[in-house]
Amino acid sequence: MFKLLMATMDRVKSSMQQVPNAIPKVIRRTGGANSLELEKENFERGQAVSINKAINTQEVAVKEKHARTCILGTHHEKGAHTFWAAVNRLPLSSNAVLCWKFCHVFHKLLRDGHPNVIKDSMRNKADLTDMSRMWGHLSEGYGKLCSIYLKLLITKMEFHIKNPRFPGNLQMSNRQLDEAGENDVNNFFQLTVEMFDYLECELNLFLGVFSSLDMSRSVSVTAAGQCRLAPLIQVILDSSHLYDYTVKLLFKLHSCLPADTLQGHRDRFQEQFKKLKSLFYRSSNLQYFKRLIQIPQLPENPPNFLRASALSEHISPVVVIPAESSSPESEHMVETDDLVDTDIPSLPAAVETKFDDLFGTSAAIDPFNFNSQNGMRKEDKDRLIEQLTREIQALKEELESFRLESGRLCQVLRGRVSELEAELAEQSHLRLQALGESEFLKAELDDLRRVREDTEKEQRSLTEIEKKAQANEQRYTKLKEKYTELVQSHADLLRKNAEVTRQVTVAQAAQDEVEDVRREMQEKVKAAHEAADRQEREQMEQFQQLQRELVSSRAELDSLKTSVASSQQSSEVLSTQLAALQSEKAELVQSLSKVDAELAAQGEELERVQSSLATERESGVKTAEALQNQLNEKESREQALESQLVAARWSSLQGAVEEAEKIIQDSLARIDDPAHISCTSSADYLASRCQASLDCIDRLHSAGDAFIADNTGVSELLRVVTQCGHLVGDTIVQGSATSHMVPVEQADALSESVKTCGAEALALLGRMKQQDGLAAADDGKLKAVLEAILATAEKLRPRGLELQQGELGDLVEQEMAATSAAVESAAARIEEMLNKSRAVDTGIKMEVNERILASCTELMRAIKELVLSSKHLQRDIVESGRGAASMKEFYAKNSRWTEGLISASKAVGWGATVMVDAADLVVQGKGKFEELMVCSHEIAASTAQLVAASKVKADKDSGNLHRLQQASRGVTQATAAVVASTKSGKSQIEEKDTMDFSSMTLTQIKRQEMDAQVLVLELETRLQKERERLGELRKKHYLLAGVAEGWGDNEEGTG
Repeated sequence: MFKLLMATMDRVKSSMQQVPNAIPKVIRRTGGANSLELEKENFERGQAVSINKAINTQEVAVKEKHARTCILGTHHEKGAHTFWAAVNRLPLSSNAVLCWKFCHVFHKLLRDGHPNVIKDSMRNKADLTDMSRMWGHLSEGYGKLCSIYLKLLITKMEFHIKNPRFPGNLQMSNRQLDEAGENDVNNFFQLTVEMFDYLECELNLFLGVFSSLDMSRSVSVTAAGQCRLAPLIQVILDSSHLYDYTVKLLFKLHSCLPADTLQGHRDRFQEQFKKLKSLFYRSSNLQYFKRLIQIPQLPENPPNFLRASALSEHISPVVVIPAESSSPESEHMVETDDLVDTDIPSLPAAVETKFDDLFGTSAAIDPFNFNSQNGMRKEDKDRLIEQLTREIQALKEELESFRLESGRLCQVLRGRVSELEAELAEQSHLRLQALGESEFLKAELDDLRRVREDTEKEQRSLTEIEKKAQANEQRYTKLKEKYTELVQSHADLLRKNAEVTRQVTVAQAAQDEVEDVRREMQEKVKAAHEAADRQEREQMEQFQQLQRELVSSRAELDSLKTSVASSQQSSEVLSTQLAALQSEKAELVQSLSKVDAELAAQGEELERVQSSLATERESGVKTAEALQNQLNEKESREQALESQLVAARWSSLQGAVEEAEKIIQDSLARIDDPAHISCTSSADYLASRCQASLDCIDRLHSAGDAFIADNTGVSELLRVVTQCGHLVGDTIVQGSATSHMVPVEQADALSESVKTCGAEALALLGRMKQQDGLAAADDGKLKAVLEAILATAEKLRPRGLELQQGELGDLVEQEMAATSAAVESAAARIEEMLNKSRAVDTGIKMEVNERILASCTELMRAIKELVLSSKHLQRDIVESGRGAASMKEFYAKNSRWTEGLISASKAVGWGATVMVDAADLVVQGKGKFEELMVCSHEIAASTAQLVAASKVKADKDSGNLHRLQQASRGVTQATAAVVASTKSGKSQIEEKDTMDFSSMTLTQIKRQEMDAQVLVLELETRLQKERERLGELRKKHYLLAGVAEGWGDNEEGTG
């Protein structure tokens, strides 16, 4: 009986192990809520298992089935919460391979996962950024690659958040691309820039992976090589779409914006095109990619965006993934028709049938029903249920993955169909465009034919016009002959008319003579009557005598009447002849008028013929003249433009040369400015400026020769001329500033050298301003002067920079001793100047000089005390800080502090020497009081530097430190006394003009008032500018002093 029971138990156990799908009946018997929770728990457990299998520390490529399970999980829960919950538990920051495989899986989710994956992942953007920054500290291996990959993923998420119309896999049609830009050129411009940034990150990852592999070996067949190369499949898919969209957007932008505006876009595209073409070519030769993906090849040359028709030549790159590439691990494939819908709560009929075949159709009949529990422990049943549940869940997940994979393949095929339809529409558009261009060309051909026909008609009309012109010329010749005859007959008639006119004139003259005689006789008769009347009145008594005279008078009167009658008869004969001549004249005038009318008619006909001939000739040659005029105008315009271009080039060159001259002249003026005496520089910086100037002079010579050979290349010469002016000017200023820090003899030689340099530079630029002098411009003298300045600067370089560390201690002692000697020498010179002033000067001048020199003496005494206190404090510092080391070793260990002491000591000694020189000039009446005040302030600043350098390592409770601070305050008070005495002496010595305005008028006083106001404003403006300039000079001085003396931001420790 026991054996029978055991055999039955074994048979049941083996039957239950053969039925993996029997558990759903058990699950259906549980409550709904527990079923959902169990399903969610199983889902999360399965996702966690797949994520852990996909993202592990093994240096092998991520298996496709695990990544696909993660993708299906995002579609199942419509997000990435489960994924991030599992990933956040992984140590991504401690293992580079683990982080690399996470990036690969996450990239797949962003491309093929649910759209909400991008939104859910943005919450972890800060963590990804920190992780990228952390891995970026590594310069090789997976760490550097992880940093680049994380930056790419962050860029991808930001791109899709800014542009939500783009799906994760970037598959879009042309219409969708246009909608993404909302038909706004500004949006297209910004979208193109974002795509450039996106593609740049893709290319960086490409280059990073290839640079980390040893391409001399077959790395693509090793597991480690495939682990690095596997993510590049996603990069290739993204890059192909980004390249295609960038080309289309650039063509669209070039159709809306000027070409110059998009120059930066074109340059960036050219650079990315070369990289992408090279990377695609290198990837296609790797064995690993040949069985997984078909990589497209880009064209030999990039598209020409300046030619709109080049868009028709663009072919969108298409990446093809073979069917077997989706399961490189040779996993089992399930057809789409065999997939089972796991959302249905009931199991398929086949499964239930199989279960019933094994366990019976009725639970009451089956002795081994799950409810009966006959002969079976509860633990075995639970274990069996759990095992079957896991198997069912695995099968469901696999079925779901198969379904989603088939859906993805369908989506890919639909996308490809959409792309092909878009290409077909584009080809149709191009065909319509080609038809339009063909119609346009046909219309142009018809126009050309019509123009040719019109030309032939005009040629025929021109021939006819020439024939008419010849006929008109013949007619003109005949009319000219006839006109000549008419002119000859007209001349004959004019001669006859002149003869008749002469005869009429003679007759008229005779008639005039007759009239004159008649008037004379009438006057005589009148006179006689008057005389007779007078005689009658006077000689009334002589009546008899008058009668006799009357008789005689009557007789005389009769004779006169007779003569008058004869005269009247001759006048009538002449009148008759005159009437005959006038009638003949009228006939001649009438015939002459007829001839004139005929001549006028002939002349009008001749003019009409001439005008028609001229019009025909003008119309015949009009076309030729117009064409010749256009050709001449074009040639003249070209010549004018060429001349203007040459003039503009030469004008720009002259402007650059003049600007360089102004810079050098300004530098020469600055070194003569009294305020420049406070400016200092280092020999190292002067040497660097000289070397840069020499290099620029060589480039200037080369650019000048190139401009002489080809005057179109003026841009390089302009840049070199301007740069040469700046560098030479800077060399002059720095040379003068360096001379303030060196001994007098070397300072004078350096000052003369920089002035000579400025003069030679101005001479060279002056020769370059002349067209005939550009070729003869010799820069040898300028180079010689600059080389001399460079040699001087090399000699003047700070000796401390060349010393060994063991010699710093000796140099400190030497500089402190030299400073003390300089201060004592200055005090002796001041005492000597005071004695001379007492012997020579008198009155107010002697009083002023004594007061100034006394204050200077007190200042020298205070400086001497300060230097002595500084020595004592330095000795304490060395003794307390060196330990068992020697003094030289202590100075060598604290080299920067030592160099600061050396620099401060030099500054104090130099300030004392300069102040004594200024005081000597003031006493002699040759200097300025302002220079003495400036020197006093410089000494105060130098002593402050010495105090700061001395106490930086001192103990705050040191007695020598307190004495040093007391000495520093004494120097400050002495400096104030020098300034006060200088100002007081200046006010006493300066002459005060007596302001007498009694003789000035109101207008003069008003004018003087306005001039005074103008002068006050000018002086205030100049004062403000000089204060600003002083501040800038001090900043430059501190900077150069720090460079020369080796100051640093991080001071060494006190011990």
